[in-house]
Amino acid sequence: MQDETSEQWLGDVDRRARAMTPGVWAVAAFTALYVAVATPAAWMSGNGEFIFYILVMLLLGGLIAAVHVRVKFATALLACLSAWGLMHMAGGLAPVPERWPIDGEQRVLYSWWLIDGRLKYDQIVHAFGFGVTTWACWQALSHSHRSIRPTAGVLLLCAVGGMGFGALNEVVEFVATLTMPETNVGGYKNTGWDLVFNAAGATLAAVTIRVAAAIRRTDDSP
Repeated sequence: MQDETSEQWLGDVDRRARAMTPGVWAVAAFTALYVAVATPAAWMSGNGEFIFYILVMLLLGGLIAAVHVRVKFATALLACLSAWGLMHMAGGLAPVPERWPIDGEQRVLYSWWLIDGRLKYDQIVHAFGFGVTTWACWQALSHSHRSIRPTAGVLLLCAVGGMGFGALNEVVEFVATLTMPETNVGGYKNTGWDLVFNAAGATLAAVTIRVAAAIRRTDDSP
């Protein structure tokens, strides 16, 4: 029994070591750097909403790390997740010039209309983030079932998974509105558009995975 426990422990250590490549360490260091900058910035500005989001992000980072040890996410995927986190931190903390059109009263990137009245920075972040989440769902699923192929049905499940995580994000934002006097979450219409862009990003990611797989099959055929 003791020998089995020792072997399992050594196996876990070896699995963690193989998962933490130089590229993964670089992504982790980059993420830690911007979180270390964002945390005091949110604290000094009295932005309780983003202190809450930073705590949520740290929790999610730990969960992603735990899953990565098991499934070995691609370094490119981890880099995209880190970039999403940076976009989120900048969205709530980085100010925008007075001449830039915004939605609401808080003059930060999340309020910025990229196309006045039609497309916000926030919506791009949602599409990107939950597109990457759909990619993560596919990588986790394909690791668990080596023989699985990116069929339309499987990728539909991955896209729905990405949208499900997007809906969970809206739950987190709802909790923020209940526990804090002021937030920049927006109203029902904003939540609706967030869900639309979550779905758009998830769908685009699923289509991209399908097309990339078809291209690889074409390249591998004699």
